[in-house]
Amino acid sequence: MSDLHTLLPRDKHDFERVNDLKNIDQLDLIKLIPELLEWLQDINWPIAIEISKLLLTVPQETIPYIRNVIAGEDDIWKEWCLRYFVMELPTELIQSLQEDIERIAYRPTKGEELEEVNITAQELLK
Repeated sequence: MSDLHTLLPRDKHDFERVNDLKNIDQLDLIKLIPELLEWLQDINWPIAIEISKLLLTVPQETIPYIRNVIAGEDDIWKEWCLRYFVMELPTELIQSLQEDIERIAYRPTKGEELEEVNITAQELLK
């Protein structure tokens, strides 16, 4: 078995590897979720949206990692995860993040407020 990490994008323009990832076994993709999620730290990176779409093919498995981002300190990353991943989820999966979303919507940290993550969370609750 080759090292899965060689499949990861090497830079923000590495569409070739992102396309290769679309063809790997789902179990292998699941093992790469933490590293792939890092590409959502800046949605302006050319491959970020494609990575988000890739993660949406394994939504259930990605949610625990999204929860970790939401619990973290990187407010911009939270925004991109909510806007480009969570908003695209089916309703029942969004509901599994309900408590986290409500906390951000109604009791945001200063940073979440500054980055308007609370507004995105409120949109998700509508």
